[in-house]
Amino acid sequence: QVQLVESGGGLVQPGGSLRLSCAASGSIFSINVMTWYRQAPGKQRELVARIFSGGSTNYADSVKGRFTISRDNAKNTVFRQMNSRKPEDTAVYYCNVEGRLATGMFSSWGQGTQVPVSS
Repeated sequence: QVQLVESGGGLVQPGGSLRLSCAASGSIFSINVMTWYRQAPGKQRELVARIFSGGSTNYADSVKGRFTISRDNAKNTVFRQMNSRKPEDTAVYYCNVEGRLATGMFSSWGQGTQVPVSS
């Protein structure tokens, strides 16, 4: 059983910054990839940023240059620094972690963090 706890959400002014974190706990043997998704009102969930175990990253075109994903492997935690936020960044942000337990593979989701950007 793997649990994810997200933290750091809140109202942000346009152009402001915010840092979200997602901590995984449980009998985790290894983590392969940690991903942030978001879902805006009335829209489908979309990938925002992803970081692999070796440190390589992927970003959605809409956030490149503004968002930075990083991870602390010792704490099984992924971070997302959001700078120069725009009103269209308003969404519920979810983290997803995929990895391996002693009993097999897992894929777990965080509870979601509301991040509104005031207009």
